[in-house]
Amino acid sequence: MVIDQSLFSGESLAKKKYFTIMKFLNTLILLACCGWAFSQSADKPFIRLTNPYQANNTVSSSRQFIIGSTCKKCVVTINDKTIKVYPTGAFAYELNLQQGDTVIHLLAEAGNKSITKKINYAYSLPKPAEPVTTLAIESIKTFPEGDLILKPGDRIQFRVKALANCVAKVMGNTSLYELPLTQSNGMPGIYQGEYAVKASDSFSLMKMPITLTDTSGANITKETAARFSILSPQAPDIAITKGRLAHLEYGLGSDRLGGAKIGYLDSNIVLKIIGKVGTHYKVALTKTRTAYIPDELVEWLPKGSFAPSSLTDKWVVYGDDQYDYVKLGMFQRLPYQSFQLVGPSKIVVDVFGATNNSNWISQFETLKEIKNVHYEQKEDDVFRISIELKHPQHWGHQIYYAGNSLIIKVKHQPENLSLQQLTIAIDAGHGGTNMGAVGPTGVTEKELTLAVALRLQKALEAEGAHVIMTRNKEQFFDNKERILFYRDSLPDLLISFHLNSSEDPIRVGGTSTYYRHAGFRNLSEAIYKRMLELGLKEYGNTGSFNFMLNSPIEYPNALVEALFLSNPEEEMKMLDPVFQQQVVGKIVAGVKDFLLGCK
Repeated sequence: MVIDQSLFSGESLAKKKYFTIMKFLNTLILLACCGWAFSQSADKPFIRLTNPYQANNTVSSSRQFIIGSTCKKCVVTINDKTIKVYPTGAFAYELNLQQGDTVIHLLAEAGNKSITKKINYAYSLPKPAEPVTTLAIESIKTFPEGDLILKPGDRIQFRVKALANCVAKVMGNTSLYELPLTQSNGMPGIYQGEYAVKASDSFSLMKMPITLTDTSGANITKETAARFSILSPQAPDIAITKGRLAHLEYGLGSDRLGGAKIGYLDSNIVLKIIGKVGTHYKVALTKTRTAYIPDELVEWLPKGSFAPSSLTDKWVVYGDDQYDYVKLGMFQRLPYQSFQLVGPSKIVVDVFGATNNSNWISQFETLKEIKNVHYEQKEDDVFRISIELKHPQHWGHQIYYAGNSLIIKVKHQPENLSLQQLTIAIDAGHGGTNMGAVGPTGVTEKELTLAVALRLQKALEAEGAHVIMTRNKEQFFDNKERILFYRDSLPDLLISFHLNSSEDPIRVGGTSTYYRHAGFRNLSEAIYKRMLELGLKEYGNTGSFNFMLNSPIEYPNALVEALFLSNPEEEMKMLDPVFQQQVVGKIVAGVKDFLLGCK
């Protein structure tokens, strides 16, 4: 239907009503067409697999799953065995393969119509490791992994697989030692050892040689894949953070959520660089503590720049209508870490490189959330600020610099804890090119998270809340964009909505919530308890979760993973608009419970 837009150039109520009616009719027509199209295919057999994706599969595990969907009226058999088809058309079947080639025949039937599909599996166990039988070096592993920039005193660990009963050396002079079979899982020829970087070393982008010499005196040499350099005394070693999302990481480990973050930092913070591993610079926070930062998050200062260090100066602690402030004068922007304590509630900030030179703290009666501020010199180069709060619940804080003064901005607990007075942020997970998990029917996580988020928006607005959304349509937003958006808009609460997924679509399922900071646990726990009222399986309320939308310290936040989209039964629930609305009701009830507990 085509509508002449010129009809609506005016602003009369009649014209607005006409436009609304026509838009509604268009929607009805679209829904009717979709319903008709669906009814035409509802009893037409098809087999659409989401796992495996290919007809021919080479696998090394006996347990495999066939996951997909068919028509709602279809009967599905796999190798002549009838399997369960859910009302959505979804199905999931577990295979336990025998070694060799296996052919799987799928048949979907509805009435006198049918369709078949064939899947081939070639299953074999991984070949067992075998010892090296000639004068050769099979593999060299170095730890830390990757290219390294080092300083004297640093150590590189080596693990080498080679011919047994030989002499193995690094750089021609540092011995590696063959492990006894009890320490090498029965594999002969495993050599380990460390190379300590010397002050006299001067190599740059060099692959380190391993020499293997057998009992006859014959030898071979093989170089590491990684390259190594020495941090030159003439090279710059002081850098500053750049951008709005610079962050420090505890170590070099990583998983699907990335490296474990210490926390975000303001820009132009001075760091002492003492090495590099792969793409991460190694940072000396104190004499005994190091951290890592991605190389794209720093800029070098010229040689001769001062290392991060400062005496503390004047303190002032005061408040305004929305926030309390702790302002600590320093002479340089130093790195920091903050964490929340509960029972009693406190904010603790460690400033690395700071030394106390303050003899008093001025605290004003304008404070509404801060009860008291005190400090202690934890170590020579760790200055700890402790902020006692008046309320048990943390409502968020920010840390930044104004010039060289460190500012800790503490949010007041809202005077009115009704939803009508609050701003709630809703983050619909994934979107655009980021589809998230895919269910057996082919529905994507990004579709369902948006559908539930829009329902949640409507429900919260009906309660009088002001709602801001990461996305209210099919659109991609990077997680960094989301964090910056909410850092600028500063909601009172954030609810991030996702669906979970597992390789096992049959046994694994349940509802879960997640938080990172201890002071925000109450929000996720309140929602979790309400979600369980739907009779859902427990998957837990998980803390210290390293998800980016759980990382902000500025406002209480919770991640809700309603169910497992990979599980056909739970996918069926999530596809049901009635169940979606029930989930929304429980999230709203959980938020209310959280607010009631703050009073």
